[in-house]
Amino acid sequence: MNRYQRKADVLSESQKLRERIDGSGCNAAVDKLIPILESLKSLENEECVLRADYDARRAGLEAEVCELEDKVESGSHSESLSESLDSLLEMSLEKLDSAKKELAGRLRAVLLVKRQIDDVATQAEVIQYDRRLSELNAYIQEKHQQTRKHYDTYNALLEIKDLMLKETSLLNSINSQFQDAITSADGRMKLIASMEGIVKNSQQKLRKLENGLDEEQMTLSNLKKKYAAAMSEQRHCYSLLKAFQEECSKNERLRGLSAA
Repeated sequence: MNRYQRKADVLSESQKLRERIDGSGCNAAVDKLIPILESLKSLENEECVLRADYDARRAGLEAEVCELEDKVESGSHSESLSESLDSLLEMSLEKLDSAKKELAGRLRAVLLVKRQIDDVATQAEVIQYDRRLSELNAYIQEKHQQTRKHYDTYNALLEIKDLMLKETSLLNSINSQFQDAITSADGRMKLIASMEGIVKNSQQKLRKLENGLDEEQMTLSNLKKKYAAAMSEQRHCYSLLKAFQEECSKNERLRGLSAA
């Protein structure tokens, strides 16, 4: 496989990887990382070009040094040779200062790009953040369930206390009126009517509680459905995360091949 075919294969794999990343919902982080990586790649290419230029300049200067050494050994035109050496030394110092300034600028640009890359979370950090968020979410859900359980228990006990107080008041009222009501026919009729009213109110309260129980059961059924949907979505997200991690690893291998 020649170099052009391998480059075409790498570009094809990169395009497929980009399409899969676009479909996985991770565009924000990828869009932020891709320009930084491209900028770093461009700077690395420029660095290679500069190194080649510096090597060529060094080879030329070494050739000039060899030529000057030959002239020094021959001892010809010592005065003009000294002037030539001073001129070459001054020019070399100027070139060296210019090269140092240019290299310092390139290094600052490379460090800036590397800091931007460091700001983007790595694959291991994303996995660790996801694991910690899952643990925190499980802890919050557990505390929420415990709090709801305590509140439900408190409300149930408070309602039982209210019903017991009402029953005690009702029994005391019946006890205080029973002796007076039982001695006359009119009193007995009033007592019976009062008892029927109590039974009717109790039946109404019972129906109200049954309706509330039906509503709670319906709410529980809906929550179970939502929980099942959330678990399905969580499994889907885990599968997408796994696919994204595999594609990241594949992308790193492809970048290594393209760099080679």
